[in-house]
Amino acid sequence: MNWRKRMPIAAAALALLCGLAAAALADVAMPAAANDPRLLLAQATVPPTGMTDLDKPMPMDERYRRRFPQPARVGDLIGLPVLDLNASTIGYVQQIVRTPAGRIELIVAYSRWWGWFGRPVAVPLEALGIAGRQLVSLDMPPGDYAAAPTWQGAGAAVLPPDAIIRVALARS
Repeated sequence: MNWRKRMPIAAAALALLCGLAAAALADVAMPAAANDPRLLLAQATVPPTGMTDLDKPMPMDERYRRRFPQPARVGDLIGLPVLDLNASTIGYVQQIVRTPAGRIELIVAYSRWWGWFGRPVAVPLEALGIAGRQLVSLDMPPGDYAAAPTWQGAGAAVLPPDAIIRVALARS
């Protein structure tokens, strides 16, 4: 055999020996991860996401607070699509209002036909979460939109586009 055929075999054997030696030295030089006092493990607690968590009943307001609400400008939310948990469009945000009771509601043009030609329905802020440039209906299934009365706007104050509200995060 000439040296051109032997060289790749020798290089592979050398790499294998180096890898085995490094693994053997790592076992000797490094303590086990479970015994290392410098290693800190943390477990993330993911809050319930909404209507699919029937075994963990929790009020909608409490779930909203556990979803890490973030400030959002009202003008940036107008026109965003509202999706159900299957990523189908329920409707589009028309405006955001504050009710006489002080609660914030998003007025969504609900339609069974992908949000086109919809009628206005009031959706509590706590029922929605934001995921990028769309809102997700976490605590209100599409059947609740269909059963909701058409919004009339009695006594509600429309929030200006530069107002800031806190919208919960939705995980995708």
